[in-house]
Formats: sequence, structure tokens, C-alpha cells
Amino acid sequence: MADANYWGAFLSALLPTLLIAWLAAWLARRLARNATLAVVGDRLRADSPVIRGPLRLVAAAAFVLVVALLLFPAMELAGFRPTVGRKAREMAVWLFGGGLRVGMIALIAYSLRRATLLYVQRFEDELTAGATIGELERNRRARTLGSMVNKAITGLIVGVAGVLILDEVGVDVAPILTGAGIAGIAIGFGAQTLVRDVLSGFFLILEDQVRVGDVAEINGTTGLVEQLNVRTIVLRDDRGTVHVVPNGAIVTLANHSKDFSRYVIDVDLPYAEDPDRVAEIARDVDREMRSDPKFKILILEPIEIVGVVAYSQWSMQWRIRMKTVAQRQWVVGREFRKRLRKALNLHGIEVPYPVFRP
Repeated sequence: MADANYWGAFLSALLPTLLIAWLAAWLARRLARNATLAVVGDRLRADSPVIRGPLRLVAAAAFVLVVALLLFPAMELAGFRPTVGRKAREMAVWLFGGGLRVGMIALIAYSLRRATLLYVQRFEDELTAGATIGELERNRRARTLGSMVNKAITGLIVGVAGVLILDEVGVDVAPILTGAGIAGIAIGFGAQTLVRDVLSGFFLILEDQVRVGDVAEINGTTGLVEQLNVRTIVLRDDRGTVHVVPNGAIVTLANHSKDFSRYVIDVDLPYAEDPDRVAEIARDVDREMRSDPKFKILILEPIEIVGVVAYSQWSMQWRIRMKTVAQRQWVVGREFRKRLRKALNLHGIEVPYPVFRP
């Protein structure tokens, strides 16, 4: 009979505790699910592994926490008082004190880590939304920024959580913090160039100043951007030479193919020629090229007649500007030069040259 009362008291304490813990776990999972979907929007489904795993952990943590908090008080109310040894009692006291705090620190750290990952994924999705031309490079830019932010925040969360957990288990963290501070100062002095390069590369990518495939002039060197890394940028010039420039060493950067390109043509004309007549010939050539299926998709606007921009001893310099698709200005410009020269020859407009008299 005593055994029946013993197990009856135990079950009368355990079953309500498990029921309340299950309800708390269900509610915690529900709230965490709604909060997660509010963060990521409609980009991830509720049954996605990225969401399902953290939700299970939240539910399990809530279940264990409620059981740990209510089980012993429920046993006291039911009259069930198990006999435990001194070490077991001390362990139980620590579990309900420092143990719970360690578990909460670990749970909060994990939750912050997962929330950071979800925010980074949302940031990458928003950055790549609607990408058309240069979509691959925009995706690469988003992944690079997301990876940098994710690693930095993860390191910070793990470091803070580790120090707090060590403090809870009785480890003196003052020497650790002091040593970490001294090491951080030493590393900062030794790696300040590396830090400068990384920070410069971060803002270079964030501000979208240059992309892979652009033609850029960096510190006086012009070339095609082949790689855009967090620490360095790689250029290849017309001769095939590869130039690796640390991001922190970039003083001047000129992007020749940002969104669109321009091609400038300077034509030497005889002083006897009418510039307005030459302008009409150039417009005819422009209309002819823009009606050509091969070139009309590359020319964004009709040519701009700048006019006479300089004089020399035997000619006047006349300028035209063309607006083209990025990095296609040379193809369009060379063809326009050829057609313009033919048209000028047909109208009897020759290339001026100096006349030497004895």
C-alpha cells in the first residue's frame, strides 16, 4: 500500500508537470515560428529546414525548462519527497541556479546566431532582387557581404557567451579578458594593414563602386576587373599583365563602365570646311548605325555633337560623343569612325595635313 501511495504521489506530480511543459513548448514554438516568419517574410516556407531546426530546439528547451522549474514544487505539493544524497542535492541546487543560467545563455546565443543567419539571408535576397544585367556579380557581392557580417556577428556572440558560461561554472574570467585585451592590441598593431584592407574592401563592395567585369583605372593602372575580393582587387591590362592591388592601398578609382560607357571621337577638319555640314553627315552615319540590328542594341542615345573644341596650325578639332552599353564603346566607336571616314570621303572632306613650303 505504501508503494502504491508512493507511485501515486509521483505520477500525480509528474503528469501535470509534463502536460504544462508540453503546452509551454507548443506556445514557445508557435511564438518563435511567427517571429521567424516575420523576419524572413515569404522567402522561406515554415517547413524549411532553416526554420524547422531552430523551432524544434526552442520547443525542447522550453519543455525542459518548465519541467525543471515545476517538477520539484509539484512533488512537494503531492507529498512526494524522494531521499537523495548530499552530492545529489548539491547538484540539484546548482542545476536550478547556475545550470539554468548556463542553459539560458547557450539558448540565447544559439537563437541570436540563427536570427543573424536569417537576417543575412533576407539581406542577400533583397540585394539580389530584380537583378538582370550583372546578376551573377550582384549575387557574388551579396554573398560576400553576408558572409562577412555573419562571421563577425557569430564570433562576437560565441565570445560573449563563452565568457559568461565560464563565469557561471566558477572560472575566473578576469585574466582571460585581460589576456584577450592585450592580445587584441598586439594583433591590432601587427595586422592594421590587413584590417584596413578588409574594411576598405567591405565598403568597396557595399557601395558597389566597381564590379567584376568592369574596366577601371586604379592608382593610374587601367584594366579589366577579374576578381573583387575582401582584401584585394585584381586587374588585367591590355597586355595581359595581372595587377593585384590591396583594397586599403586604393587612392584613386575611376570606373569606365559603370552602368553605361561613352566614346569620344575627335576629328581634324580643314579650316575651309563648314562644321554644320560635317555635323549633318555625322548624324546620317549615326542614324544608319542605329538602324543596323548589330549595333542598335549597343547604342543608348543619338550622338552628341560637341562641336569645335580646339585649333591647331592647319586644322580645327571637332568632337563627337556617343553613349553605349557598358564596355561596348570600343566596338561601336571603331565602327562609327570607319563609317564616318567613308562618308566624309564621299562628300569630298579630306584629312587636313600641314603644307610645307620651301
